[in-house]
Amino acid sequence: MKRAGKIVTAVFSVAVAAVLFCGIQRLVEPKYAEEVLEGNFTAEYYRETTNHDVIFIGDCEVYENFDPIYLWQNFGITSYIRGNAQQLTWQSYYMLEDTLRTETPRVVVYNVQALTHEEPQREEYNRMTLDGMRWSDSKYKAIRASMCEGEHMLDYIFPILRYHERILELSESDLVYYWNPRPITHNGYYMRMDVLPVSQSDVADPSWLLGEVSAGEEDDGEIEAGDESIDDPWGDIEGADEEIEEDGASAPVPAQEDEGKPFGSYPMLYLDKIRGLCDQNGIQLILIKAPSLAPQWYESDNEQVVSYAKKYGIPYINFYERLEETGIDYETDTYDGGLHMNLNGADKLSQYLGGVLKEVYGIPDRRENTELAAAYKEKIAFYEDMKKKQQEELDIYGEIRSY
Repeated sequence: MKRAGKIVTAVFSVAVAAVLFCGIQRLVEPKYAEEVLEGNFTAEYYRETTNHDVIFIGDCEVYENFDPIYLWQNFGITSYIRGNAQQLTWQSYYMLEDTLRTETPRVVVYNVQALTHEEPQREEYNRMTLDGMRWSDSKYKAIRASMCEGEHMLDYIFPILRYHERILELSESDLVYYWNPRPITHNGYYMRMDVLPVSQSDVADPSWLLGEVSAGEEDDGEIEAGDESIDDPWGDIEGADEEIEEDGASAPVPAQEDEGKPFGSYPMLYLDKIRGLCDQNGIQLILIKAPSLAPQWYESDNEQVVSYAKKYGIPYINFYERLEETGIDYETDTYDGGLHMNLNGADKLSQYLGGVLKEVYGIPDRRENTELAAAYKEKIAFYEDMKKKQQEELDIYGEIRSY
């Protein structure tokens, strides 16, 4: 009996120690509630209670430029964005692999900007993308593929090893959001309602795309040349057919010398893996390039994607060539001088893409589904509440401070 009592005591002591360890570890982990809000994006996906017909994967060019709530309200399309700041191609692959553990979408939309990154970039971006993933083989492989020099797997397995110094820097938000991180996105979309016109900002050089014409005025003609069919705007998308193959190669010609370079073997390997994973699961893959003014999307970058799309019969939508059709205006539709769209711009891109998803790929309107309608009623309430609060901050401060 004494021996049994000692065993029980030992097990209890180990359990208490483990609970305390996990409790302290959670306390020192960043809550991303005040400044770097993007650190919560990955974890938010696991709160979802419904499946999605469309999954977006990629970097900020998806989570700031496309609006799943708009797609639901206007098309009845269920979608989610699994994107993070500077989410690299291999991270997008493992994010998709993680997604397919619980659902199989009809369409996966991948933004190709990250193909220009040949190797891991910075620990901060790795952490924002990977810390929030649930533990699985996919997370382990994503970490292993992403670690920069000086990073260690144990620091990811036991975050307290990396964040222990935060014990001296704890704030109120570490307690408020101890159990549940602050909700930020709308099915992965990061909303911003403010406006910073490109003409009033120096964060991006628009000349490579817009030439000498100020944003907000008529296009310079180069963009129109790439848009052959306004009456049938989706006729050149399906199956990456001949028109895409020809027109897709003619991105707006940069005003300066083309400084693009061949995509590295590492990102291309993982693009192949994304394509393979979609093929294995009967998922339609669509490649897109969002119309961000920076970093510059060189003609040679575009040609490489066009060539890949042609080789494998994958549709590719270059939104730089569809500024007229989408109605994007860099004077009104961006909150940071052209890098990302604000809510107005995101909804314009979503209107165009929603039409493609519905008319070309037959994504159904599910608004008559009572279970989904109830779930999205709550999502819309959160969405409208954030719109209201952001507008109040704009009215009071002239800027958005809390989001």
